[in-house]
Amino acid sequence: MTDHTAGKVTFVGAGPGAADLLTFRAARAIAAADVVIWAASLVQEEVLDHAREGAEILDSAALSLEDVVAVYERAAREGLKVARIHSGDPALWGGTQEQVDRCDALGLEVEIVPGVSSFSAVAAVAGRELTIPEIAQSVILTRLGGGKTPMPPGEEVREFARHGTTMAVFLSAARSGQLTQELLEGGYPTSTPVVVAHQVTWPEELVVRCTIGTLEETVKEHKLWKHTLFLVGPALSASGTRSHLYHPGHFHGFRRADPAARKALREERTRGAAR
Repeated sequence: MTDHTAGKVTFVGAGPGAADLLTFRAARAIAAADVVIWAASLVQEEVLDHAREGAEILDSAALSLEDVVAVYERAAREGLKVARIHSGDPALWGGTQEQVDRCDALGLEVEIVPGVSSFSAVAAVAGRELTIPEIAQSVILTRLGGGKTPMPPGEEVREFARHGTTMAVFLSAARSGQLTQELLEGGYPTSTPVVVAHQVTWPEELVVRCTIGTLEETVKEHKLWKHTLFLVGPALSASGTRSHLYHPGHFHGFRRADPAARKALREERTRGAAR
């Protein structure tokens, strides 16, 4: 029994793996916990350096949802603080909501600490911005259908591919042939650039550039079937465009526009609208 008056569960986004991509808030939550539940196969062990001496450490790989909920029930009874460490960001494919709902039912205080998503980490390692002016201004985060979790109608990769913008495709390396087919059916040219990334920020990190036309052979050549993410779209090789945000003709609350540059920018927009 601790002297806490109420139990609390903090869902901690640990990022794509590297321990030094934890936020300060995440590190503080781990340090304050009586019980730390972490995914050993998805998060580097160094994150546990933040745990206090004597904290109970549990590997979630060996636990079912019911096992985890039993820990939350104990936290409610004994007033424990639990840090539930998830890879990436808890908002994406983390099984977070079902746990939050059960914590709410138990009367536990809940906090969610955001983390660096693997798609963001891959973009950083690849040295690419995913939203390039005049090329792509949206990023679609999705996964292939037909896996363990069924996709709702209309959310197939081929449907999203019709937008032609940047896509980040998770959890799909084991079916690279299907992924290639759906990307092409959606309208991407075979020459569309792809970044294939395996365990980014881990010591065994692998980042390979290819095209949709060579995606399947690239995946099979490197024997990738899990812990792999795909970035797809024309923004991954685009250059030569310029954001208006830092154009001297653009003004906002902290910067005045240069009059001549402002006029040139208006004329450029007019010409673009006329095309």
